[in-house]
Amino acid sequence: MSCQALLRTVVGLLAMLALTAQATGLEALEVFIKNTRSGRAQFVQQVTSPPKEGQTARVRNSSGSFEFIRPNRFRFVFKKPLEQVIVADGQTLWLYDVDLAQATARKQAQALGATPAALIASATDLRAMEAEFELSNAAPSEGQDWVLARPRSKDGGLQTVRIGFKGATLATLEILDSFGQRSVMQFTQFEANPPLDNALFQFKPPAGVDVLRQ
Repeated sequence: MSCQALLRTVVGLLAMLALTAQATGLEALEVFIKNTRSGRAQFVQQVTSPPKEGQTARVRNSSGSFEFIRPNRFRFVFKKPLEQVIVADGQTLWLYDVDLAQATARKQAQALGATPAALIASATDLRAMEAEFELSNAAPSEGQDWVLARPRSKDGGLQTVRIGFKGATLATLEILDSFGQRSVMQFTQFEANPPLDNALFQFKPPAGVDVLRQ
């Protein structure tokens, strides 16, 4: 074998090894579900609504914090521009709108199902997640490995969800709903398995708040 042929062979083998060593999005998701029993992070969110005729797309930005304990407790706190709290305690899902002084309670088992929260905070293994979503690897981009999730049910209002990982760390959640609205939530300062107080996931409506039960 000539030196040139040997060099091509070595380069080819190194490329194959690099591809083999590169984690896929599904592998990162499986590691995340298996090893991350609780978590907390900061997030920024950008929601883009499809443009109406003669108008430009409407973009809304927000930011806040996120905590969860697997399998069924999580808390989103939207701090800017409008203050909202979403809390799941394992039985009830609460949505509290501070500005409207209104809280809505729904049975958690009926409210979640094929939702992004179920993808990142509720599932206990990949097989359970695949009961609600068709999962596949998406092409790596932006320094992240991606999973594409399509809800098996067509009644939930979602088209697709993409989950981005940097290594085994949750980095991005991208949601496309049935109306063409796209929401991109980017996580920073993610902490895996921090000790979290159960009181974080308990919600008691403040005095004077209207409570709606569905």
